[in-house]
Order: sequence, then C-alpha cells, then structure tokens
Amino acid sequence: MHLLSSLAVENDTKVVLVVLDGVGGLAGPEGKTSLEAAHTPNLDALAKSGVCGFHDPLAPGITPGSGPAHIGLFGYDPFQYLIGRGVLDTAGTPFVFEAGDMASRLNFATLAADGTISDRRAGRIPDEEGKRVTDLLAENIKEIEGVQVLLQHVKEYRAAAIFRGKKLDGRLCDSDPQKIGLKPLEVTPAEENPTSEAEEGARLANSFIARAKEVLAGEAKANFIMMRGFDIYDPLPNFSELFKWRACAVAAYPMYKGVAKLAGMRVIEEGQSTMEEELDLVEREFPNTDFLFLHIKKADSMGEDGNFQGKVEVIEHFDRLVPRLVDLKPDVLCITGDHSTPCSLASHSWHPVPICIAAKTARVDSCQTFGETSFLTGGLGRIKSTDVLPLLLAHAERLMKYGA
Repeated sequence: MHLLSSLAVENDTKVVLVVLDGVGGLAGPEGKTSLEAAHTPNLDALAKSGVCGFHDPLAPGITPGSGPAHIGLFGYDPFQYLIGRGVLDTAGTPFVFEAGDMASRLNFATLAADGTISDRRAGRIPDEEGKRVTDLLAENIKEIEGVQVLLQHVKEYRAAAIFRGKKLDGRLCDSDPQKIGLKPLEVTPAEENPTSEAEEGARLANSFIARAKEVLAGEAKANFIMMRGFDIYDPLPNFSELFKWRACAVAAYPMYKGVAKLAGMRVIEEGQSTMEEELDLVEREFPNTDFLFLHIKKADSMGEDGNFQGKVEVIEHFDRLVPRLVDLKPDVLCITGDHSTPCSLASHSWHPVPICIAAKTARVDSCQTFGETSFLTGGLGRIKSTDVLPLLLAHAERLMKYGA
C-alpha cells in the first residue's frame, strides 16, 4: 500500500466501484448460476465493453467474512488489517469512538428454560423493538467496576457494546455457540498466553452478559444477549489521503458504512432503504467525489437464504438501474462482489468473484455476457482482491510510472 500511495497523483478522473454483495454463485438446477440465469442486458453490455475476470477475496480456498472482503477491495491487506465485527458495526452508526475503546457486536437472542439458545436472533425482532431493548440495557447498565458501558443499536436484533475507561485487549472469543440448542459460551481470551488486559476484558464482558440477563428477564423474545467480534478501535490508514482523492460511500447496512468510515471515506447516512434511493444518492454525490463506493446488499441475503430465484430477481433489479450509473460517465466503472454466496451452500464461500472494469483504457476481451462461465475467458484472469484498487487507479490514470 505504501508503494501505491507513493505513486498516486491527483487529476479530475472519477471512479465508481459497485459491490454486489455475495454476487458470485454456483450452478442451479438448470446448470446456470443466479448471475447467468438473470436477464441482464445492461450488465452484458458492460462486459462487452470492458475487461473481465475474477478476484479471490483472501486466498484460494479461504472463505471470507464481509469485513476482510471489503478491506481487500479497498487495497488494504485483509490479513494485516483484521477488524472485529464489533468495531465495524459500531463505526457504521453515529457513535463516535475514542482511542482505546473495546467494542463487541451484541446479538439479542432467546434463552430457553434449560439454559440453551433457542433463537440466535430473537425472532429477528424489528428495528423499533431492537432499539427499545438496547435502550433498556443502556438505562440499567451504565458501568461495570468503573468501566463505562456504552450501547448503540445497529439494526434489528443487532446492537454494539463499547467498554471505555480502562486499557483492555480485544483478543477475546465469542460467547455465541453458533447453533441453537447449545448453551452460550463464556467469553475467554483468544490467545494461549493472554495478556492481563485480555483477561480483564473477558471478565468485564461476562459480568455484562450476566447483568444483561437480569435486565432482560421479562422479555418474551430478546431475553438474552450474545457477544461476538471483540476488538479495540484503531482506524485504518486514511483512504482519501493515501490516494489523493475525495472518497464517498453509499451503503444501506451499518457494517459497510463502518468499514468505509474506518477507511476515512465520507459516508452518506440518510435515505438508503432501496436500490433506487441508493442510486439517487450516487447521482447527488457524484459531482463532488472522485471515488464512489456503492454497496448493494440483497443478493447476499438471498444467497444466504438459499433463494435462487430471489437472487436472480435482485440481480435483474440492479441491472435495470445500471444505465443510471453509465449515464454519469465515470472514467472507470467497476462492478464486482465482495465474495461469493452460492444459494446451494446458503453461506459465504471461497469461490472467486466475478469482476468487470469498464474504462476507455480497458483492453477489451472476448466476454459477451456478465457471468461466471463467460468470465473464465476474461482478460483479467484471476487476481487477488488487493489487485483491484491498483487497477482502478491505473485505469483512472492516477498512478505515476514506477522507476526510471
């Protein structure tokens, strides 16, 4: 990244990076992936005019989480900059971090009478209910042993807990057993030889869980919490400063706002519940930005639900909006995903992710349609996710020559 930053130059070119979350897939019953089964004349036109291929989010065979997958696309080494989900989710809310804060994602859950988890998402309670129980905890648990406890609702059954006022170590194991019918786990240090700060962090987290159980005892669904993704707040090297451009992010979900905010991008907060609303904001912000990151979530949601036709419909919906992006006339338009989410697996997977880069400097290949099989012959071949940003900068003519 230091090399890339040292070569970066300012100019008036503009780059749009669209991340269709979980867009990659595997063939369904009729031998086509969701991307291939979808009717996508506008994406096909981009494929014909651009250079196509695949990227590996982390490394061949390694299934990525959403955080590392985006970190790589933004040019950071996802193995060096591994950020806990607690920090990512919290950063995507209006909450303002302070140095040394320890954050954890907090999931409301349903605890059965036998002490096992019967629902890891508390019946997927809606936003208003999630905010109510978050506020209930905040009113009743303000500190533990002199350490301030701050709570922030994120979305639906998800919230975040932030511990402030003492040096802690966020290298802790989750309390979520990941399956229903099991008892919640005790938070413990993740390292074999933990620091005293990690031991203290684990003790505070377990005390908080016990207190929360008492406060939530009367709730029908959200009567328990599970904690996961502990980390200490530490912002990334500033993306806008590194590459000498004005960077902006449009995303509906807090985690994706969070990773963009940690990278130093300007994050648009309002009105993004539909793709159309997201495109409205892209059109509004485009004149005042050089790099615009647009995140589209629903393809991933359909993949995780195993809903093949639903994923097809999300892709077709996005395709109908592609002309609005093309009409902006960005110098570089890149459409890809952060990872693959095959419907047959109903989860993230290790499969390489389709990518298309359209630019006047692109060496157009033979791809005629936007899909996995077509892209096997693409000019990009198979690259690493960390190669994507250098290519976008290069196509935008924002990199100097290296060496004499």
